[in-house]
Amino acid sequence: MQVVPLPPAHPDAEALLELIRAAGRPAFETLSPTEARRVYAAGRTVLQPDPVDVAETRALMAGTVPLRLYRGVGTMPAEVLPCLLYLHGGGWVFGDLDTHDGVCRRLANDARCCVVSVDYRLAPEHPFPAAIEDAAAALAWVARNAAELGIDGARIAVGGDSAGGNLAAVLALMGRDGSLPRSVFQALLYPATDLTMASGSYARITEGVPLTATTMRWFIDHYTPDPASRQDWRASPLRATSLAGLPPALVLSCGLDPLCDEARHYAERLAAEGVRVTALHLGDHIHGLLTMGRLIGMADGITTFVAAALSDAWRTPPGATP
Repeated sequence: MQVVPLPPAHPDAEALLELIRAAGRPAFETLSPTEARRVYAAGRTVLQPDPVDVAETRALMAGTVPLRLYRGVGTMPAEVLPCLLYLHGGGWVFGDLDTHDGVCRRLANDARCCVVSVDYRLAPEHPFPAAIEDAAAALAWVARNAAELGIDGARIAVGGDSAGGNLAAVLALMGRDGSLPRSVFQALLYPATDLTMASGSYARITEGVPLTATTMRWFIDHYTPDPASRQDWRASPLRATSLAGLPPALVLSCGLDPLCDEARHYAERLAAEGVRVTALHLGDHIHGLLTMGRLIGMADGITTFVAAALSDAWRTPPGATP
């Protein structure tokens, strides 16, 4: 097999990688899930800028699933807003409402919308399909209670980063098939789409970055301990029989990321099957950059871009061709 050299890293990404090397941070796969959660949470103050103010935050419960609602600055209390249901990243093993608080605040402000973040159950204590069950319950609850929440039930998008992008893609499929309310847009930010790890970027991204193929194997083994479940489209949306009829999508991929090829393949399949897609590829960046904005300058602009894509989707007249 021909060895494909890694693309050069952006100077900000290289500086971050050097900082990680100097700090001696252990690879997640060398830790227990509990230890990995602590290490990941501790990195928040180092990697993320200070959170911006929003008009409102509110703690909610969708049955047993904790949620956090954000309303963007400049919105009025009685104003009916479009909504993004956001699923955080963390390999289905770590991450929570706090680790992605900054991203949700920025999206609420920049898209002038309501963001509802979902605190779904984590593996290995709660393996597949627990996370998708919680995400589905959250979407159904938000749609059912839209009027009381000041949300336009006809303008609900789904989105998330990494493992959260995987969950968002599955919610969009479930909405298309009628088992959930249909979403109007899907923001898939360096998503995992094929848990069989079949794409070429797993062979390329094996060292030197926080998320390697070995780290992904650790995540996937915790989330889907039964290898047969990785063929299920609810775990691997790229393996769905058809992607036709899905809502328009933004798919972000990064070159220095083992998920790179499967994210790009998902975008290609969406377009080939008649779905409107904006595919944004950052060839010189690493996985997770949106939660690294204190050190990676591009994170700010990409978050603004995601918000602009959401705003554009919500402006599209109802019934327009997806």
